[in-house]
Amino acid sequence: MDGLDPFDGDEDAALRYAIALSLQEADNEPSKKPIELSSDEDDNLDKGPKYPSIPKGAEDLSTKQSTKGGPPKDISKDISAKSQQSASTAPSSFTGLGLDRKRMEEERLARLGKRKAPESEPDAPSRRQRPKLDSDLRDSASSSQTNSATKSGFRSLPYPKGVVKKTWAAGFPRADDIKIEEVLQKNELQLAVISSFQWDQDWMLSKIDFAKTKVVCIAFASGEAQQKENVANAPKGVKFCFPPMMPTGNMHSKLQLLRYHNYLRIVIPSGNLVPYDWGETGAIENIVFLIDLPLIEDPELRSSNNLGAFGEELSYFLRAQGLEESLVNSLAKYDFSEANRYRFVHTIGGSHVGDKWQRTGYCGLGRAVTSLKLNTSQDVEVDFVASSLGSVNMDLLSAIYHAAQGDNGMKEYDMRSAKARKNKLPAGVQSTLDNKFRIYFPSRDTVIHSRGGENAAGTICVQSKWWDAATFPRELVRDCQSVRSGLLIHSKIMMVQHTQSGKSQAAYAYVGSANLSESAWGRLVKERGTGNPKLTCRNWECGVIVPIPPQEPDRNGIQRSDLSDFLDTIPVPMKVPGEAYGATKSKRPWFFLEN
Repeated sequence: MDGLDPFDGDEDAALRYAIALSLQEADNEPSKKPIELSSDEDDNLDKGPKYPSIPKGAEDLSTKQSTKGGPPKDISKDISAKSQQSASTAPSSFTGLGLDRKRMEEERLARLGKRKAPESEPDAPSRRQRPKLDSDLRDSASSSQTNSATKSGFRSLPYPKGVVKKTWAAGFPRADDIKIEEVLQKNELQLAVISSFQWDQDWMLSKIDFAKTKVVCIAFASGEAQQKENVANAPKGVKFCFPPMMPTGNMHSKLQLLRYHNYLRIVIPSGNLVPYDWGETGAIENIVFLIDLPLIEDPELRSSNNLGAFGEELSYFLRAQGLEESLVNSLAKYDFSEANRYRFVHTIGGSHVGDKWQRTGYCGLGRAVTSLKLNTSQDVEVDFVASSLGSVNMDLLSAIYHAAQGDNGMKEYDMRSAKARKNKLPAGVQSTLDNKFRIYFPSRDTVIHSRGGENAAGTICVQSKWWDAATFPRELVRDCQSVRSGLLIHSKIMMVQHTQSGKSQAAYAYVGSANLSESAWGRLVKERGTGNPKLTCRNWECGVIVPIPPQEPDRNGIQRSDLSDFLDTIPVPMKVPGEAYGATKSKRPWFFLEN
């Protein structure tokens, strides 16, 4: 019995189950039909979606708020009152949208009492300060393309070339960080297409003006009943897109498409739409990528616009999720030329055959690395920061490692298929991973002594049955401690460096939602019947590859491997190198289900 795993190595499913146990179930019958995404041709990122007519007798809280002209908090009060009248046990949050931990957070704060975070704590003095704007990023080959954005005044946009920032954390000085208010800019926000693993409706009502901003939520739902429940519990006018789900998968991607008067902001964070992931409790931090794309005013230039590699993969991902086609098509109204220095990478839940398996999961990662000409046959150094670990083994690490070199997935697949190795990797591959793949995950001591203590680590997860398995690579794991002392890290970052000596080698970072698990990256197998490759992924994930400008080797001609070269582009969140756990069981990680 001990060998049975009801989650099949899926750490996100285990986390969802654990969160569900802590919440009181609400028996809430839907009172209206699900809001469907309109097929109207005007329903796009330029004008926003059109909503179905409101049934007679239904109170339009958004219109009421607009008439009063009061602050957004009045909407929250109205919705809360309405919710209490319909069902006393119904929570005021989006109950079906990923099982948010609002109630757990309230209980945690109650236990912590009135303890306050210190006013400020200095950042580690050895860290270089990155420029506040993104002008430090060097132009790539894509910047030589004709840029119609200059005629649109894109130089005045906040992040025209893209930037990576930490989320703000209460009690710490502002440096290389960003608040959710600065991301959303609610006074100017016209349309928001947003996705998340967890949601807090009351908090969102304070960050987005639902009276004037049209909102489309890309959300998890296990079936039609939960879709109806999501719609019934949402504020008036919110529309939904429910991606197809695997039986044990999760809608784990976090993506925001934010439309303003003359530009589109693309946001790829590691945090959910809950207050603690955006620093408001001062206990946990995340990381976020932003880029602002100018609206193409000239109709002739718009008709010939090319989305490029970044925009094409973004569109592919959104279509796979089931987002209204007119919304996806309207991306072509924006200039993606500056985005093409990056690559949008994703994991699409489901099974992928034909040539589709090469576009997603770790196979898609390798494809994207090659398209940026960052691929190499030489060894690379990989530092992977994760907030959840699945049933990790060397096969998974080998697949991700080769993808980091630019392989499309076939190298690890061929090695795994040649089972003459008796369930073991070739000696050379094992040695490479032992020396060049480092995983950062917090120890129990790190969590206990953090600012929020164990009650702040509800979204940090690994199971002891996975950790203690003979196949789990404990010797590769290092304690993950933030450079902002006392914060826990919910970021997902993979930093890759080419280590060939004597040459200046490029590097890059993955920033996004994917943790270190098979659920997040997929598994390539042989399809029954055809014998062709088939990639199976449980989760929906998304992220971005951020190239790091080449750095000169040291005096001995050896490329540095201490991550210092990343600091001008990526706010590296953890202390390096980090204390190794080692192959013994003496140092233990944080086990959410057992604390």
